[in-house]
Amino acid sequence: MKAVIFAGGTVDDYRLQKKYVVGADIIICADSGVRHAFMMGITPDLVVGDMDSVVPEDLNRIKELGIEQETFAAEKDFTDTELALEKAYQRGATEAVILGGIGDRPDHSLANILLMVNFKKRGLEVRLAGENWEMFLIEGQVQISGKKGDLLSLIPLSREVSGIETRGLYYPLKNETIPMGTSRGISNVFLGDEVMVRTKKGLLLAVKLART
Repeated sequence: MKAVIFAGGTVDDYRLQKKYVVGADIIICADSGVRHAFMMGITPDLVVGDMDSVVPEDLNRIKELGIEQETFAAEKDFTDTELALEKAYQRGATEAVILGGIGDRPDHSLANILLMVNFKKRGLEVRLAGENWEMFLIEGQVQISGKKGDLLSLIPLSREVSGIETRGLYYPLKNETIPMGTSRGISNVFLGDEVMVRTKKGLLLAVKLART
């Protein structure tokens, strides 16, 4: 089951990001993320948060459209984005895409990246996406689609990630270990349309950047 989460961060091109909504089983907006959904012409299934940054126009539209709304106190122990992910998890989602998850609040942006780790442990695969980039986690083996010239960075989120092997990248990795806190895996390059990444132990953050 696929969930799409609209957070309140930056969305520059609604046309390019609308592709991520295709196939969504549930659409949840975290607070002011509802503005992004409305700008895409999308009616969400649920809006959650403290509603402190939702403009009156959007609040009225939520009521007019009869959209389910769950309002929480402004003083709470989790962000609105985490709350939206929790609701997606509770409703059976096994994968989620966050749009607007990166913005001009570096603390929120970093928290959203680390939320992927928390929910992966619980069985919900989360990725962050933008106009020409995606972030997701790798543990084990994955195939990644792209185009020749696209960039792929592999960043350890464990103390170290061992047994890293890649195919289809300009700088191949062969049973290598990368410790946390180094830039060894930054800015590798797709040689074609498909890349394989395999790890034996540890968790990688993958950042794929499409070359335009």
